[in-house]
Amino acid sequence: YHRVLKIDRTEPRDLVIIDDKHVYSQQEVRELLGRLDLGNRTKISQKGSAGLSRAVTAFGIVGFVRFLEGYYIILITKRRKMADIGGHSIYKIEDTNMIYIPNDSVRITHPDEARYLRMFQNVDLSSNFYFSYSYDLSHSLQYNLTLLRAPCDPGEVEELHTSTSKQDSFDIFEDEGLPTQGLGLSVFLLRNEPYAKYVWNSCLLENIKDTVHPDWLMYIIHGFCGQSKLLIYGRPVYVTLIARRSSRFAGTRFLKRGANCEGDVANEVETEQIIHDASVMSFMAGSYSSYVQVRGSVPLYWSQDISTMMPKPPIRLDQADPYAHVAALHFDQMLQRFGSPIIILNLVKKREKRKHEKILSEELYPAITNLNQFLPPEHCIDYIAWDMARYTKSKLCNVLDRLGMIAENVVKRTGFFVNRSDFYCHTLRPDERWGDLGGLVTAHGRIQSGVLRTNCVDCLDRTNTAQFMVGKCALAYQLYALGMIDKPKLQFDTDCVRLFEELYEDHGDTLSLQYGGSQLVHRVKTYRKIAPWTQHSKDIMQTLSRYYSNAFSDADRQDAINLFLQVYQPSETKPHLWELPTDFYLHQSNTMALPQERRSYTYWWSEGVLSYLPVPYDEVPCEKNRKKVSVKRVNRYDESTDMYTEFFRPYELTAFDDTFCIAMTNSAREFMPKSVGLDPSPFTVRKPEETGKSVLGNKSNKEETVLQRKTAASAPPPPSEEQISSSSEDDSEEDREDDATVSQRSTPVKITESGDNVRNQEQAPPRETYGLNLSALPVEQDLLIYHSLSGTQVFEFVSVVSVFKTLRICHHFRVPVSSFSGDSIYEVVPPHVDVESQYIFDCHIDAGQGLMKAMRREDLLMYREYVKNRYM
Repeated sequence: YHRVLKIDRTEPRDLVIIDDKHVYSQQEVRELLGRLDLGNRTKISQKGSAGLSRAVTAFGIVGFVRFLEGYYIILITKRRKMADIGGHSIYKIEDTNMIYIPNDSVRITHPDEARYLRMFQNVDLSSNFYFSYSYDLSHSLQYNLTLLRAPCDPGEVEELHTSTSKQDSFDIFEDEGLPTQGLGLSVFLLRNEPYAKYVWNSCLLENIKDTVHPDWLMYIIHGFCGQSKLLIYGRPVYVTLIARRSSRFAGTRFLKRGANCEGDVANEVETEQIIHDASVMSFMAGSYSSYVQVRGSVPLYWSQDISTMMPKPPIRLDQADPYAHVAALHFDQMLQRFGSPIIILNLVKKREKRKHEKILSEELYPAITNLNQFLPPEHCIDYIAWDMARYTKSKLCNVLDRLGMIAENVVKRTGFFVNRSDFYCHTLRPDERWGDLGGLVTAHGRIQSGVLRTNCVDCLDRTNTAQFMVGKCALAYQLYALGMIDKPKLQFDTDCVRLFEELYEDHGDTLSLQYGGSQLVHRVKTYRKIAPWTQHSKDIMQTLSRYYSNAFSDADRQDAINLFLQVYQPSETKPHLWELPTDFYLHQSNTMALPQERRSYTYWWSEGVLSYLPVPYDEVPCEKNRKKVSVKRVNRYDESTDMYTEFFRPYELTAFDDTFCIAMTNSAREFMPKSVGLDPSPFTVRKPEETGKSVLGNKSNKEETVLQRKTAASAPPPPSEEQISSSSEDDSEEDREDDATVSQRSTPVKITESGDNVRNQEQAPPRETYGLNLSALPVEQDLLIYHSLSGTQVFEFVSVVSVFKTLRICHHFRVPVSSFSGDSIYEVVPPHVDVESQYIFDCHIDAGQGLMKAMRREDLLMYREYVKNRYM
């Protein structure tokens, strides 16, 4: 199905958009484009008589923006699949196109427009911006699945449906006999209101939000998304890591520190790790688990003086906050989103010759104490202070062992989300740690209540290692909850943990580049003290890169972020962005307006939050949250609920080697040793001599593999027949033998007429993997027929068992793949299905739902004949 959006290009300043209320079929869209083409054609005798031409092909609208002239539209022109959750694809933006909407005939020029345009384009949308058509990336998996299972009165849903259909009647298709009474029989689609804090283009869509259909609105997040496949004896388990960077008080390292007046902190990132059994991809039938943790700057009014640039500028407290007002606002947000307990892991230094980081700890601890005296004791904020840098320098202490103890305590208190009740194997193989696990146990599984908030000064290196250790502990509990391991404990140097560590290092590098300007300086191997000597020189280079970025490029990046997020909106009546001495007033809203009412210092939480703790207030199916969710009745064949088409994409021509499932990092391919006789379990500890180079160099191996894939993908087309003959004459015999040993999947079979090669093949025949290898060389006539067909369009052949024997038959009976003229790789007219095939398919579907039909007499006789011949 298709929608049409009309944008008026004759308006020089305003944005005039008309949303066509009609839902078009494929045939109707072709007719509409044909009419437009015909109506816009000029006289045939004149040049350029074409009436309609394709300007750009896009995958979505990022938004609309205006500086000092007219509006621009930002379109996504390239994308790459990064993850798959329950059949819902998550894409990374690879390239965008910015198009000026008004025509040149009505354009009003301004001298500063080009400078604003360059500044806006400094935000590279092709670096770590993600979107999904059918999955809400701004919320956690727990939030999305809790709303999916939330009990709701059928009458209330009907009322919601009726109110929706009045204003949006064009969205609901005919139901084709599907019953509508009762939730159990109808198909419903939930459309969440996104969590604005983690959406980066909400201001760019503000102008069209109320005028277009919600299908046009596509919200993007910024941060990191990675997915790897963990093979447990052939059973695929997907490990997904999603990091959402906050769009409030966003910026670069030294220019954004602490918190603003609304409780939003700098470098706030919510990291969610999702584990799911990939053998079943439905949300309702599959097994899913997730764990969420947060990082963010210390929630105080503080900054660093960068007037004289140095590696560590002095820390200063900008405002006195005796009643911890800004911290109260921040933790109120956290209680609403995550529930209780809120656990703070503060990793800043305690002992310093000259006070630097210690200033923050001395201010944060009294603020937490002040807030806790008004909370009920069971919901108090936990504060853990640990000088990680000092422990790292000590030779007697193991940093990761201590972090492991903290992680075990944290995960036991907060619990994690899983949409499955406990398995019977937990009763057969009980574990003492499973009994006192925190969170909430429901009829459908477990819910995480509360969250860990980790911070150091920058929230980069130390924080990433601490989050990895907590994530590793949670991963063990998640795998145990899904019945994958017999006890919730994972060891280092296993394939599973090395895969997970690589994911977290990619996650840490990406976030560090976005905020600090360089990759991580200290990694997990650094704290394990097994990093190679070459790592020290890399650390020095990363430190220098970070210092250079902070000194010379951060100011321009900060201006670009302010412009992209519409914190600053250009106008001819106010000074330009580059003329402002500071952006402090843009991020502190209370400096520009007098507050109408002052929040209480004692009852510092929002109304209704405490009554639902420890459950997060945002996930409670109460009246306030129900208004955020629009429930609509859709046809069972609607594209928005068709996971099969979204995952397998049968309407596109795709290569098997390029599919996401093949290209994904695989524990068996990238991490498991290739030696014979080793335990194939990904939970077995490998010795360094078993793993070889891959213990410390698996990332380089992976990069080399990716480079080989890209090289193969961008390789030149196959040579012509003359080039093949000339190159085969020049090639030596050794090269031919080497080429013959290459994988058959990626290299065509090399055919020669040498008698020695024929004798060698007869002595050592190739392995018959699929039964498709050629038993004899083709004759010259077959080769001529093959070459005559190879340059024409694609044909389907009668037989594929013996290619060269088939070609002689197909020369007279070849038929195009499709007889429909309008077909392409993007759209296909479905062929006619006969009644017999439809009946077989319906029986197959009914059997999957447990509705078995009586067997026909012919089938019964055939089955009896089979049993008699096979077993009697």
